[in-house]
Amino acid sequence: MSASPAPPSENPSELVNFYNHTLSSCLDQLAPIRTKYITFKHSAPWYTSELRRMKAHGCQLEQLCKKTNLNVHRQAYAHHLHRYNDAIKSSSFNPKVLFSTVNKLLKPYVSLEQRFLRVKGTKTLLVSAYQEHRTGKKGVSKESWVPSPTDLTHWAHFLLLCYQVRVNAVALRSQRASYVCSLCCHGKLYITEGLQRIHQDHFGFAYGMAHILCDLPLHCKTASYIAVTSAAASAENNVTEFFEVRNQEAKSGSFPYNFTTCFSTMFNFNNLLQLVQSLEMLQLLGVDRVVIYKTSYSPEVKHLLNYYIQKGYVEVIDWPMIRYLNVSQSWRPDLSPGDIHYYGQIAALNDCVYRYMYKSKYVALHDPDELILPQSVNSWLELLPLLEKRYGKDKCYKFENNVFHNNIMLPPPSFQTLPPESRWQKVSGVNILAHLYREPVNGSNVALTNFKIIVNPRVVFEATVHGLLSPGGICYMVDRKVARMYHTRQPMQKGLKPEQLIYDGRLLNYSPQLTSAVNTVLTESGLLPQDSVV
Repeated sequence: MSASPAPPSENPSELVNFYNHTLSSCLDQLAPIRTKYITFKHSAPWYTSELRRMKAHGCQLEQLCKKTNLNVHRQAYAHHLHRYNDAIKSSSFNPKVLFSTVNKLLKPYVSLEQRFLRVKGTKTLLVSAYQEHRTGKKGVSKESWVPSPTDLTHWAHFLLLCYQVRVNAVALRSQRASYVCSLCCHGKLYITEGLQRIHQDHFGFAYGMAHILCDLPLHCKTASYIAVTSAAASAENNVTEFFEVRNQEAKSGSFPYNFTTCFSTMFNFNNLLQLVQSLEMLQLLGVDRVVIYKTSYSPEVKHLLNYYIQKGYVEVIDWPMIRYLNVSQSWRPDLSPGDIHYYGQIAALNDCVYRYMYKSKYVALHDPDELILPQSVNSWLELLPLLEKRYGKDKCYKFENNVFHNNIMLPPPSFQTLPPESRWQKVSGVNILAHLYREPVNGSNVALTNFKIIVNPRVVFEATVHGLLSPGGICYMVDRKVARMYHTRQPMQKGLKPEQLIYDGRLLNYSPQLTSAVNTVLTESGLLPQDSVV
C-alpha cells in the first residue's frame, strides 16, 4: 500500500478530513464492504404462543411440586407434561413430525382416549369432571354474618360452601355410597363431601348414570383437578388419580361452534355409506362439529373417520365402558342382559353435553342413522330462529321420529327421479336416497316417544336418550310440518305391507349437493377409486 501524500494545509478541520479519508481508503483496500441479504425468521416456527404459555405453566407446576411434595401436585405436573408433549407432537410444522410421517399415514391419530376411574371400596365408575357455574350454595363471610352459639358447630362448614364441581359417573343403583372430594385449587388441596344423584332413566339395569356434586371453598371459584374417593376410607391414603376439571370458564354469546351433533355410542359399526351421507347431510344443514363416542367399528369406518378428523369436522372419543362393566347391546335387560344400558349410552350423551356446554351454541343428540330435516327452510341455521320464536328461547326442541325402511326399495312417484348410485355400489352400507318410504305416524306408535332433540346445552343438567330429565318442562314437540326426524333403519311397525308405507321425498331436495359431497369424500379418502363410473 503506497504512502499517502502530505496534508494540503495545517487547518484542523482539513487535517481531520484528510485523516478520516486516509483511514477509509485503507479499510476499503484491506477490508472492503460486502453486502449480504438475510431474512429474519423464527428458528422454530412451530413453537407457538400457546406452547410458550404451556411451558411457563409447566415451570410453575414443577416449582410447586418441588416445594410441597404433595401427591396432587405431582399428578397435576405429570398430567400437564403429557398435554404439553401432545401439543408439541400435534404441531404440523414441528420438524420432529417428519420422522413419524409414515407411521401417521399407516396409523393416523383416531381418537381421544376417555379415562374411567374406579372409586375404591364402591361400585362407582368416574367418567369426567366439569366445573358447575349454574348451581351451588351461596356462602357468606365472617364480616357479614355472626353465628349464634348453637350454630358454631356448623359455621365453618356453611361458611366455606359456594361453587361446585360436577362429576359424571356410573354407579350401582342398589349401593348407597358416600364420597369425599379432594380438590386442587390455587395450589392447595381441599377436602369436601360429595353428594350423589342417580338418574331415574336406567331402563331396569343394575347400573345407572349418576352425578356427584362436590362443593368448593368459598374463596375458590374453580378447581383445576379433582379426585373422588369413598368416605369409608381415609381420603389422603385413598387418593390415587385425579381428573382434570373442564369448563373452567362460563362463556356466553359467541361460541366456536353453532351446532354440535353427538353420536353415542358407536359399536360394531360398519354402515359406511350411510355414515358418509349423514355426516355430509349434517354439514349441509349447518352442523360444524360431530362428536362420536366409539366402542368399535370396521377398518373402513376407521379410515373414513380419520379423514374427517384431519379436516377438523369430527372428534372421536374412545368409550371403553366394555372394559369395566358387562355392557348390554340393547335398551332392555330382557333383550340383552348386562350391567348397563346400551354400552353406557346415557353417560356418553351427558358427557358430550357438558364437554360442549361452552363450545357450542346448540347440541343435537341423535344417532348416525337419524337426520332432523326442516320442511320449510333448508338448514338448522334458518330453522332455530323459527323454533325460538314459536316455542321460546333456551328450550329443548323435540323432533318426531319417522321410520324409513332400509330393507325395502320402492320406485318413487313418476314426478321424482332417483339420483344415479352406480358409483356407490362398491361401498358397503345403506343409501338413504334410495329409501324414501316411511311408516305411517299415529299417536300410539314410537314416532312421538322415540324423538330426539336439539337444545342449548347451558340449560341442561341431566340428559337422557329421548329428551331431558332435568330441567323438566322445557321440551316442546316441534310441529312435523316445520321439522321432523328421518330415521332410516329396520322396520319398527312389524307386518306393514309395502303399499301401506308413505312416500316422502324431502331428502331429494338435498340430492345434488349431497351426491357431489359424498363422491368427493369417498374419492379423497381413498375409499372410492377415482376412475369409478357414475
